Amino acid sequence: MGERTQSRELALKVLYQMEHGSEGAEEALSMFETHFPAPLRLRGYAERLVKGVEAHREEIDRLLNQASRRWRIVRMPRVDRNILRMACYEMLFSSGEVPPKVAINEAVEMAKRYGGEESPAFVNGVLDSLLAVQGQGSAQEANPAPHSE
Repeated sequence: MGERTQSRELALKVLYQMEHGSEGAEEALSMFETHFPAPLRLRGYAERLVKGVEAHREEIDRLLNQASRRWRIVRMPRVDRNILRMACYEMLFSSGEVPPKVAINEAVEMAKRYGGEESPAFVNGVLDSLLAVQGQGSAQEANPAPHSE
């Protein structure tokens, strides 16, 4: 598993933790590091993701609400919601550092590991819709909806 993938998983855990408490990104990252030390090489990108999601959360949530059509962000499972937030941040606020299709693929893979049975297809659908709405085309051909195995 690549370092960026591992960093995304750390960031997901911190974002999930933030939803259960009232701490901001700095405090949540510090608390997480105290209890679950991670190699320094993984922390930098995880911190960027957590702080980036926090800084752009209102806009990210608005965009995800638009893209998800039938699901309001507050009604989504917490794991799915935070995977979507991270992918949205990478797709729209990383200054092109992460290609949108890579962000979608990484999000779908995380949904397979951490989400429910329907999470991968849900995450893929919402992010594909977000990509289309943002005028960047559709990722459907490059990243077809996952099937049950």
